[in-house]
Amino acid sequence: MTDARLSDALLPRPGALIPPWPGAMVPVTGGEVFVRHTPWRGPEAHDGDPADAPHERALYVHGLGGASTNWTDLAALLAVRFDGYALDLPGFGRSAPPPRYSIHRHVQAVVDVLEWVVAQPGPGQGVPVHLVGNSLGGLVSVWVAARRPDLVATLTLISAAMPVYRVPAAFDRAIALVLLPGVPALAERRLAGASPEQRVRGLLQMCFGDPSRVPRERVEEAVQEMRDRDEQPWAGQALTRSLRGLMTSYLRVGRANAWRMARSVKVPSLVVWGDRDRLVDPALAPRLAAVLPDSRLQVQEGIGHLAMLEAPEPTARAVLALAEDAAATVAEVPAGQV
Repeated sequence: MTDARLSDALLPRPGALIPPWPGAMVPVTGGEVFVRHTPWRGPEAHDGDPADAPHERALYVHGLGGASTNWTDLAALLAVRFDGYALDLPGFGRSAPPPRYSIHRHVQAVVDVLEWVVAQPGPGQGVPVHLVGNSLGGLVSVWVAARRPDLVATLTLISAAMPVYRVPAAFDRAIALVLLPGVPALAERRLAGASPEQRVRGLLQMCFGDPSRVPRERVEEAVQEMRDRDEQPWAGQALTRSLRGLMTSYLRVGRANAWRMARSVKVPSLVVWGDRDRLVDPALAPRLAAVLPDSRLQVQEGIGHLAMLEAPEPTARAVLALAEDAAATVAEVPAGQV
């Protein structure tokens, strides 16, 4: 484990807020998911032929209760190097729910989308993809990178929802409640009783180190997205039943344990965490970075659970540095040994 290096690449200057990127439905096992696309724009300045500039691909995986729109700003910055793809996990955003919620279903959806991304024509076709996951999406991405290293070039984990060894008493009771029959349905009804504005305000307080950093336009977008989600009959189920699947995965031991999965990840990795994360203990950051065989760590001061939203530029520079160093390592390997 080393401290994360920050790329000095020229990034787009801050300007008007970017609307969510367009997307389309992509077939996956058991259905289809919605995938947004952020087109590669190339570096802001490039000496020589722009065609020689790095042109790779990245896939972004959101967390519990999130959606592909969580990656709007980060994907725009990383477009200097990546064609970016961000999916709505089954049951979230514009994606219909799976037959049954589980970590395995989310993992399979991400694998299916990765295979689809790799197969797309153009620069980067057939080449492994840079995988970036937040929270639940980070846990899912660990599983994907461990099981399908052929699809993953680098792995970035932002406040990944890794299992804890010692579960606090209150959390232990929460697990028991989520696993009890009937409790998820009760939680769904309670969620439905709060207005979109109330839920967005609550999420901002929980997920951001400093909620005042969130532009008013982004708050309005989040409220409208919450209203749109409320019109889906499965909206409440997606949150509570994915949480149930997450808690169930924490109880796994042996080869299916996420920490053991992390130890088997071979690709270069980056762990990003905010030191004001209220949802996943920042103390897990160095532990996770130490477990991953080839990793670097970036702890961001004053930032909460969603670094890609609250601090997109330092997050982007760490991700770009990871990709730059991975490409340099590959270039140094003698022909025939790759």
